[in-house]
Amino acid sequence: MTTKRTDADYEEVVSPNLYFDKNFDIEAVKIFPGEYFVTARNMMLVTVLGSCIAACIRDRTTGMGGMNHFMLPGDGNDLLSSSARYGAYAMEMMINELLKMGAKRSNLEAKIFGGGNVLRGFTVANVGERNAEFAFNYLHTENIPIVAQDVLDIYPRKVYFFSHSGKVLVKKLRSLHNNTVIEREQVYSSRLKVAEVQGEVEMFDE
Repeated sequence: MTTKRTDADYEEVVSPNLYFDKNFDIEAVKIFPGEYFVTARNMMLVTVLGSCIAACIRDRTTGMGGMNHFMLPGDGNDLLSSSARYGAYAMEMMINELLKMGAKRSNLEAKIFGGGNVLRGFTVANVGERNAEFAFNYLHTENIPIVAQDVLDIYPRKVYFFSHSGKVLVKKLRSLHNNTVIEREQVYSSRLKVAEVQGEVEMFDE
């Protein structure tokens, strides 16, 4: 007996925060620091960024797409240091899942957001700038074109990524009602400093 696969089978969930957005009339998922989500379905991927980076990567032919949310831990500026492994891991996990779903590397394109200077008093100098620099360098090395970006500045951002169409809406949060975004990233950064990336990540080829 042959079982037909549905769009739901072509989905990698490393963010359990699924919901239905009544405003946009679409299935959606919220992505928090350290998470990513990849899907072949027509969905909206949402995250709020301070100094962290979100890479929105999709196959422009099939509409398969994903979003991650990460930062580099540590104080080093060397993009080949152990610190950079966290960023590489966040990118490679998502790209691998897209390729496993059937996306083609030659069709991948990226949009990059975040890296704001919002963590006042943070011990790592220019953490947002370092995160953005890593993302640009990584995608350049992997020959994945960056077709849109909104990085740096001093404001947090809320990003809405529509995976099928590739459309992105960005809202700069010029006034925050609370410090949830900043506190969440500080907790995430502290967790990274004491954690280890387990093993090496091998890139999945088509």
